[in-house]
Amino acid sequence: MKLLNLIRHVLLTTLLAASAAGAQAAGPAATGSLYQSDVALTDQNGRVFHLADLRGEPVLVSMFYSSCQMVCPMIFETIRATLAKGGKPAHDGMRVLMVTIDPERDSVAALKQTAAAHGADDRWQVARTTASGTREVAALLGVQYRKLADGDFNHSSTIVLLDADGRINARTNTLGAVDPKLVESMRKLVSAQH
Repeated sequence: MKLLNLIRHVLLTTLLAASAAGAQAAGPAATGSLYQSDVALTDQNGRVFHLADLRGEPVLVSMFYSSCQMVCPMIFETIRATLAKGGKPAHDGMRVLMVTIDPERDSVAALKQTAAAHGADDRWQVARTTASGTREVAALLGVQYRKLADGDFNHSSTIVLLDADGRINARTNTLGAVDPKLVESMRKLVSAQH
């Protein structure tokens, strides 16, 4: 039964990612800045901030939930590998924002534990917002998610690269490997900052 549930989860996640990929070009933030949103978020240290507070540096953004055992750890690892592939300039010049799709269970304490478990340094913000704020952030990023009866979520595994002004520069649904196009876009944005 566990194997069947795992297969179902992987298939649904893949379908959601494919569906999100088809809608990416027409996403609400395709031409504007995500920093126009006034959603308030709270990070793993209890600090309240808005997306616009990230202005000034490129940002890798994705969504996750702390109790996820399969896809979400891969998202964290893929982002870490992407930063590593970009070299020291990318590591030092990029910020990372991870927003939970499960604000009901992901308290600040849970976010802090998740950040520590994934080696998130001070350039990472692992954050939560309200249920409506979560829906807004997901819509801005083109991330789709759905809560299952058992409390888990099916969700797309999108990683979005924002430029210093909060506009979507690149995105990938690649997990478990580094997307060379994302790395190249990231390097260009970081070098443009210096």
